[in-house]
Amino acid sequence: MRCLVTGATGYIGGRLAPRLLDEGHQVRCLARNAGRLRDVPWAARAEIAEGDLRRPDTLPAAFADVDVAYYLVHSLGQADFEAADREAATNFARAAAEAGVRRVVYLGGPEPKEDGEVPSPHLRSRAEVGRILLAGEVPTAVLRAAVIIGSGSASFEMLRYLTERLPAMVTPRWVRNRIQPIAVRDVLRYLAGAATLPPEVNRAFDIGGPDVLTFLAMMQRYAQVAGLRRRIIVPVRPLTPSLSSHWVGLITPVPNAIARPLVESLIHEAVAHEHDIAGYVPDPPGGLTGFDQAVGLALAKVRDAQVETRWSTASGPDAPAEPLPSDPKWSGGTVYTDVRERAVDAPTSALWRVIEGVGGEHGWYSFPLAWSVRGWLDRLVGGVGLRRGRRDPHRLQVGEALDFWRVEEIVPGQLLRLRAEMRLPGRAWLEMRAEPAGDGRSRYVQRAVFLPRGLPGHAYWGSVAPFHAIVFGGMARNIARGAEQL
Repeated sequence: MRCLVTGATGYIGGRLAPRLLDEGHQVRCLARNAGRLRDVPWAARAEIAEGDLRRPDTLPAAFADVDVAYYLVHSLGQADFEAADREAATNFARAAAEAGVRRVVYLGGPEPKEDGEVPSPHLRSRAEVGRILLAGEVPTAVLRAAVIIGSGSASFEMLRYLTERLPAMVTPRWVRNRIQPIAVRDVLRYLAGAATLPPEVNRAFDIGGPDVLTFLAMMQRYAQVAGLRRRIIVPVRPLTPSLSSHWVGLITPVPNAIARPLVESLIHEAVAHEHDIAGYVPDPPGGLTGFDQAVGLALAKVRDAQVETRWSTASGPDAPAEPLPSDPKWSGGTVYTDVRERAVDAPTSALWRVIEGVGGEHGWYSFPLAWSVRGWLDRLVGGVGLRRGRRDPHRLQVGEALDFWRVEEIVPGQLLRLRAEMRLPGRAWLEMRAEPAGDGRSRYVQRAVFLPRGLPGHAYWGSVAPFHAIVFGGMARNIARGAEQL
């Protein structure tokens, strides 16, 4: 079939697209910026269409001749994500109907079932999107999943960091709520299988794994699978969802903007109330993946650096789409730069290995305390901080997160350009180049670029410029030295 995958730059969509391709389907991915999918391993096998679900005029070409359309996007992290999701879902449903799409598949969240229970804004928005799609003209399958366990998922990262970093903790009461987690491999199996549902099926399905656990039990069982000591966990009443999200944001790589809706979702019990999907997509011969096995598989992927996608892969809808501006007049005024160059007694191949390995566990090759402080300050004002790390310790691809940067451009062996995603009064980039210098030697060129926004932007650059010789100068020296030592 011809499948349209929205959200292919995100965690689930980035795994579903190659699975559909492997099963023999034709896949078209809708992305606001086609370049974001340039370096994914399956890019050559898929068609990439540029478009934005909040701009209806960009959608007809993407939906043309499509049999099945997957809705896998959300605006989590935006100030008004409910309105953004409502608009995107309405435009998606209309475009699918006008193009004659035969099936829509949507991955949503659980719906609270208890009388009088008020859903969190996140769950309320996910449910509203499902209702919009079900009310459209195209038969729709809404798959409702709770916590997804897989390498790189936000829920798994939250569970992993809390359990590994805190041998003893005081927790909110919601850790005793029941949850039915599901392995990411089973989520993908249901998503792919839903493409072949009969045309008369237009409904929601609960999907979950074989285990029903509390979050407290999930942490203890994670510790057991990971070979850690049993955790001391004391639930207390005073920790509200707001305080809990700050606590999660402090300990884990998940920033407050994402941690808060996730935590608010966990204050409700999330247990599947039916398993009707098995009538259309039968359980695998060995049964659905249990929690312990899902954790083991995820940890193996992390250990072997084989994490295909991460929660941080997707950039927010408000992320700037423009590339690095090079003309100060075009940018509307001042452009501050800091340029460092170093001769390197090593070939460009060695220099490039060091450049492509920056960030994450390798660090930034200069004044680690300064980088750590900058990361903590960013977290304190609601930014992503440094703890997003990197997906792979050795290889980068366009569009993925790298600590508080995002990879904007890569020319293998020559150029790495990063765009800042920390909270700043302006826009910033960091470029690293490896240039040949003859006789087996090379030259390292490093450029930091900052476009200030108003007086605070100019003041910011003035306040940090005195430290550039230490931070950026040290970075250039140590990268050159690292290449010479390979």
